[in-house]
Amino acid sequence: MAEPSQTAPSPTNSICIVGPQYCLPYPIDVGIVKKVMTISDGNFVVTDGNGNILFKVKGVLPTFIHERRVMMDAMGNPVVTLRRKFMTAHYRWQVFRGESTEQNDMLFSAKTSSILYLKTKLHVFLANNVTEDVCDFRVEGSWFDRSCVVYLGETSTVVAQMKRKHTVGSVLIGKDNYMVTVHPNIDYAFMVAVIVILDEINHTGRQS
Repeated sequence: MAEPSQTAPSPTNSICIVGPQYCLPYPIDVGIVKKVMTISDGNFVVTDGNGNILFKVKGVLPTFIHERRVMMDAMGNPVVTLRRKFMTAHYRWQVFRGESTEQNDMLFSAKTSSILYLKTKLHVFLANNVTEDVCDFRVEGSWFDRSCVVYLGETSTVVAQMKRKHTVGSVLIGKDNYMVTVHPNIDYAFMVAVIVILDEINHTGRQS
């Protein structure tokens, strides 16, 4: 199977980061539920609009310099590994293919630009963007309102939107629920990984 593209093409083309199977020709609503009352914190379940499980995200015991999450498909196969780097100038996460954390398997990285005054701003760089002069994607919004928008680079082109989904269960059993609308031909696995990183940033309270 051909390796998916590592570039951010024009909005008329598919934006494929994790894999072509995650790029659909129509919008998809993805539900992300964080299970905060579990033995292992940082666990998520991701479903489609019909409640079918798309992904599960589980935490891995952290080391001195790294913290990790593994995102798996419904069958338990690793899709990507999210790794937080502690000893960096910026609050940064790196995302790798499968269970790898090797540099040549890195798909993208994300770092905070600003999380002051309840405003969230995240810059996302694809693996081949080594200079990081301009981000490939950016996330802006208010985490307090659970309202964030993902843009293509520094443009006004929207590729996904996230909002808080309130349910009785979210109040009673301590779950954070998010609904992400991913635009057509946009890699929804990539978008899920970005939202998980945003959640981690919010709950650690770190600032750039």
